[in-house]
Amino acid sequence: MEAVLYLEDGTTFHGKAIGKQENCEGEIVFTTSMTGYQETLTDPSYCNQIVTFTYPLIGNYGINKDDMESIKPNLKGVVVKENCDNPSNYRSRVSLNEYLKDCNLTGISGIDTRKLTRLIRNKGTMKAKIICNVNHNDSQNNISKFNFDNSDSNESWVMQVTTPNPYVIPGNKFKLVILDLGCKKSLIHYLSEKGAGIVVVPANTNKETILSYNPDGVILSNGPGDPKSVPDVIKTVKSIISSNIPVFGVCLGHQIIGLSQGFDSFKMKFGHRGINHPVKNLITGKVSITSQNHGYALKNENVPPEMEITHLNVNDNTVEGIKHKSLPVFSVQFHPEANPGPKDNKDLIQDFLFTLEKDKN
Repeated sequence: MEAVLYLEDGTTFHGKAIGKQENCEGEIVFTTSMTGYQETLTDPSYCNQIVTFTYPLIGNYGINKDDMESIKPNLKGVVVKENCDNPSNYRSRVSLNEYLKDCNLTGISGIDTRKLTRLIRNKGTMKAKIICNVNHNDSQNNISKFNFDNSDSNESWVMQVTTPNPYVIPGNKFKLVILDLGCKKSLIHYLSEKGAGIVVVPANTNKETILSYNPDGVILSNGPGDPKSVPDVIKTVKSIISSNIPVFGVCLGHQIIGLSQGFDSFKMKFGHRGINHPVKNLITGKVSITSQNHGYALKNENVPPEMEITHLNVNDNTVEGIKHKSLPVFSVQFHPEANPGPKDNKDLIQDFLFTLEKDKN
């Protein structure tokens, strides 16, 4: 079936529908990852977005049962240049097209993703639709009759992806509470490997409930949308930090820690999405290659006096890490549990666990 990718600015791209073959709408973004499309599809931080893969061939190693970052995808649609219908990998269970159908997700292939990415970089992210059963002969006026839903907001994005109920992963070394803002399974898996006992709680859990678990530390996970859209979470985090308990934030969790301590945030033009973003540690001078997925960032001016910027993005100088000068609180904008390089950033989580170990002793 033929399909059209229709952008909010009126631009159209004709291609072929894959997956469910039903119209969808979302914010159009791009990721520069050359591998890891399965992790991208199931990353809760892509909630309500149509994701463009800049790498030209997607689906060549299929979909397996082990590399999911969540139970199901939360994105709206997928854009690829070329979809591989005959994957080759010993772990592959289904093709990309079959997986999209199983998850009721729409995609479009045959798109000039290089042109699309340049357009997003120049104009910024915008709304888009994948419209199925529309062919090359349809006029622009006929396509433009599909209006965009301007009532949509990202207020509920976090609540769409958070766990509905607390759950426990046993461990005997540390006791951690993860405030699930859209947590990836890889973060939980890494902490569990280190012996941590983990309680994962919904994003709207209050301070009293979190502290009732008597955690050695609290981790704020990644997640989708604007950090300012969850003011109650920001208030909860501010209150937890004032309790002098160690807190570590990742991605959206990093932004929420920043807002709770007096930073401001802003929406980026097209965000950081991919596994090749260079970040400099201002304390050690080390530059790491990081995995990122966010459309908002903390402003690097008017830094609160009790806070310190620890990491900056090499490409655009945006804030990538902060810490409190006197309390055991720090956070990073990227995903330290991911492996874009030779495990470049897992020492950051290890440093947090070392802080917990010192506090216990």
